[in-house]
Order: sequence, then C-alpha cells, then structure tokens
Amino acid sequence: MNTVRQLDRVVIRFAGDSGDGMQLTGDRFTAETAKLGNDLSTLPNYPAEIRAPAGTLPGVSSFQIHFADSDILTPGDEPEVLVAMNPAALKANLRDLKRGGVVIVNTDEFTKRNLTKVGYEASPLEDGSLDDYQLIEVKLTSLTIAALEDHDIGKKDAARSKNMFALGLLSWMYSRTTAVTEDFLKKKFASKPDIAAANIAALKAGWNYGETAESFAVRFEIPPATLPAGTYRNITGNQALAWGVIAAGVASELPVFLGAYPITPASDILHELSKHKRFGVTTVQAEDEIAAAGAALGASWGGALGVTTSSGPGIALKSETISLAVSLELPLVVIDVQRAGPSTGMPTKTEQADLLMAMFGRHGEAPIAVVAPQSPSDCFDAMLEATRMALHYRTPVMLLSDGYIANGAEPWRLPDMGDLPDLSVAFATEPNGTDAKGEPVFLPFQRDPETLARPWAVPGTPGLQHRIGGIEKADGTGDISYDPANHDHMVRTRAAKIAGIPVPDLEVEDAGDASVLVLGWGSTWGPIGAAVRGLSDKGVPVARAHLRYLNPMPANLGEVLARYDKVVVPEMNLGQLSLLLRGAFPGVDVVGYNKVRGLPFTSNELQDALEEVIKNG
Repeated sequence: MNTVRQLDRVVIRFAGDSGDGMQLTGDRFTAETAKLGNDLSTLPNYPAEIRAPAGTLPGVSSFQIHFADSDILTPGDEPEVLVAMNPAALKANLRDLKRGGVVIVNTDEFTKRNLTKVGYEASPLEDGSLDDYQLIEVKLTSLTIAALEDHDIGKKDAARSKNMFALGLLSWMYSRTTAVTEDFLKKKFASKPDIAAANIAALKAGWNYGETAESFAVRFEIPPATLPAGTYRNITGNQALAWGVIAAGVASELPVFLGAYPITPASDILHELSKHKRFGVTTVQAEDEIAAAGAALGASWGGALGVTTSSGPGIALKSETISLAVSLELPLVVIDVQRAGPSTGMPTKTEQADLLMAMFGRHGEAPIAVVAPQSPSDCFDAMLEATRMALHYRTPVMLLSDGYIANGAEPWRLPDMGDLPDLSVAFATEPNGTDAKGEPVFLPFQRDPETLARPWAVPGTPGLQHRIGGIEKADGTGDISYDPANHDHMVRTRAAKIAGIPVPDLEVEDAGDASVLVLGWGSTWGPIGAAVRGLSDKGVPVARAHLRYLNPMPANLGEVLARYDKVVVPEMNLGQLSLLLRGAFPGVDVVGYNKVRGLPFTSNELQDALEEVIKNG
C-alpha cells in the first residue's frame, strides 16, 4: 500500500537530449496539471542548435513546471525533482537542483561512451557525487521497450516512447491523470495508430511502474488552487498574443492581416494565427522581414488591422517600414518577442534588451507607442491595448514580449466576449475641407483635435483620393513639403500625438513604510513579485510597481519615484529602463540590478539583492 503525502507546491524539471521529447513531456504534464485546477508556471529551455550531437551538453533540452494549491508567480527557483534522461541532462541541470531533492535517472543511458561525452571520468551514480540527493535509478529505455514488445513497432520506435513512460511515472507520483494526454496522442498520431497505441501503452506502463516498484513507496497530492470563478485553460504567451490579435479583430470589426517571417521565438504566433481564417485572419509568410512589415503596413493602408511579428534581428530589418508607418500615420502593431543578442546571439534564450531599440531604433524623429505584457496570460490584454493605441491614434505600436513569456505557460481565465473593449474605428467617408474655390476636398492630415490622429480613408472611397509616401507632407493637405517650418511642426505634432496617448496611472503596492521601490517592466513581474512577497513575509518593507506602458509612461511616474529614497530596477539587460528613468527624472536615485544570462531572474537572487540595498540604505 502506497503512502499518500499532501504538498502545497512542487517544482519539477524534465531534462534530456533534444530528441527525447522533453518539451512534449512537460507540455502534457502541464495540461494534466491545469485540468486538475492547480495554479502553475512553466519554463521551457531549448537548445539553440537545431540538432546538436546526441548526448552532448549543447543538445540538452529541459522543461520546468511549478504548480501549487495557491497563486504562484514564477516557474520556481530550484527544481525539487529532476528527471534526467542521460548523463548530459544530469550534468547540465544538477547544479540547479535543491539539496535533498529527488533525481530520477535513466540508467540505460549511463554508458561509458555517454559519460565520456560530457566529461564524467566516473559514473556519478557510483562515485558518491549524488549523496546529497535522493537518487532513484530507473531503466527507462529497457522498461519501455519491454512494455511495447507486443506492439507492431520496431525497437527504435519503442525506445522513443521512453518520454511517455517517464511522464506516466511522474503522473503517478504526483497524482496527475493521463486522460488528456491519451486523447492528445490519439489525435496527434491519428494517421499512425500503431504509434499512438505504443505511446499510450508506454504512458500506462510508467504509471503502473510507479504503482508497483518499491522505489516509489510515496506518492504526492497537490490540491487545486482557489482561483476566481470562471473557465480556464492553459496558455502560453505566444498563444495569448495570437488570440489577442483575433480578439482585436473582432472588437474592431476589422479584417486582420499578419505579415511575418519565421524567427525564434516568435514563429508560434504565425503558426497559431494561420489556423484561424474563419475569424477573418489572413496570414502571409513573407520572403523576408522587410516584406512582412511592408505587407502589414499595406494592409493597414487598405483598411485592415495590420500586424507584423518578429524578434530582435527582424525588428532591426523592419525599422525602415516602421518609420514609414510613423510618417504615413497609419496603425501598425509590431510584436517583438525579444531574445538574447546581439546579432543572432542565443536564439532560444530570453532577454529584455530591445527596449532602447523600441524607443529610438528608427532614423529621424520617429516616436512610437511601446507596451510590455508581464506574463503569458497578460499577453492577451496587452495585445488589445496595443491595438487600441494603434487604431485610435494612427500610429505604430510595439509590443515587447520575450522568450520567457512567449514559451512559458500559466492558467488563463477566458474572458466574456461582452467584456472586450470597443476598438471600433470610423473611416473617413466624405470630404472634410474646402479648397481655395470653396469646393469640397479631402484633407488627409487634418487632425482630430483631441487625439491628433489623422483621418483613415480606405483606398477607392469616392472623393477621398490622396497621396501617401515617405517624403514629408504638408499639414492638412498631405502635399509634398520641404518647408522648414512645416517639417518642424509635423515632427513636433507626431511626437505630441504619442506623448498625449492616455494611459492609466502607475499603481504601487506599498504598506506605507517602505523607503525602497522595486520598479520592473515586462517579464520581471513574476520574479519581482515573488521576491517582494518573500521580503514581506520576513517583515522587510519594500514597495513594488510595474510598468506596462513604456511610451508614453504614466503621468504620475515622476511623483511615484520621488516618494522613495531608492528605486531598484531589475532588468535582463545592462540598464536600459534605468537609463530612461535617469534621463527623465534626474533627481531620482535609480539602482539597476542587471543580468544578461539568457535566463530569467530567480526570486531568491532578487530577494537577496533587494535586502542588500535596503540594509545599506
């Protein structure tokens, strides 16, 4: 009889070769966990190489999930359970495992050849180097092959199902169901029923192994979290952005056009949107980044919601088209899923280093609005907000996600369609001025006095013919103009339009006695929140605020910053927001906490850093 022990939370990491299916394994475990109602957060970690040599350190792929019976903010600092499919996975991940944690290893892969590949002179299973952990040795590969002997597949295909065996075992250990995964496998391999049956059999064999093996005398339960009532589903940041695009099209009653070129880690937005033509979404995989941006801007010119997606290298290529959109004063939503740079950098690793490019990375004075979601589920709302700004103010808007948000997952409560914001726009339908003779004419740059936005006229509308192009235009008429005074006026007017976009005031979490404010943006929201929560539990006062709107910034930002002796700004860059704050508010003591490791901050390191700042005054 197995003992069942209840836990409030656990952090598990699956790690193996890039061909071992660790991302699929983690994704399926996440789906089962979401179904059971736990709050969760995930951290997939991919190798940059398309196919690194098997069994090597560069080829290690991992997936971490943190799930609990209460709300959580991060995928966890230290895994408490590590499933290592080979020596490379063990070596690459052991340093992160919590002391006393559980290590489940696939002993079939701990051959002399595989140990040598990663620099082990002796097997860590035998030399005492794992004495500080709970080591559980399982012959995952051979057990899987034995379990599939009666299936009509080869030995090699049977061995590939070892990730399902591992998934079944961990599902038993943590009282997860397997029904969702079984349905998934039937659909995924619908054209290959033998493969589907083999994977399901391996999944069940792993479950049964946990039930019967003496090594697994204890299983664990994590009760569901208490979350606001509603219908939830598990969602990644890229999925949320894609669905936000669809919702924006519905809320604006505009056709949606996505121009994109595949690039890690933004490609999944294109993949997801390509499935939803029934919602009036057109997707084009262009021949390059420049063409993708140009097509999206052309769609906006034609009266659609134009969207283009990329990562840092692609955004650099799109910069000229974004400048053109600034000059044309047309809506364009630009999604930048940031990754580690410069140049190709580390394509599968995360960073927040595109902020200054978003703010200033165009020739001439070409300001645009910039927003940043704080978590995977928040991407949906951030996309709607970016669309509002783009449509109502006739401007490009850049949305700054990153690899951590894009690939991470968490529960998302489906919104009521009636709660979607009104994003409808009124196209110009008739002349709005008169010429010198008193005849009605269309003035394409006659502005709304409140928003400074120009009229949006769909090409072909009778009587509204007008010229567009990149050369400076005369205010009102839109005629080509080289007049110095007009250029100065147009540059200042475009800047004033962006600066005048109304955004909510910055909200601050402060019990009232803090002298230090932690200010973040984007994906640092979770680690900062967990760190501040940890300090609060210790009785250490610290205030917290998070910026969604980076251009324009909230009107009360200066007043908020002035309340505190120090403002700590953690960023996954070398201090870009800190630089902007010092320039805009020179009297504020801004302390940057910066790392560019391709990994998100942990809450523990932020907590230690904040405690040090508070202690030193």
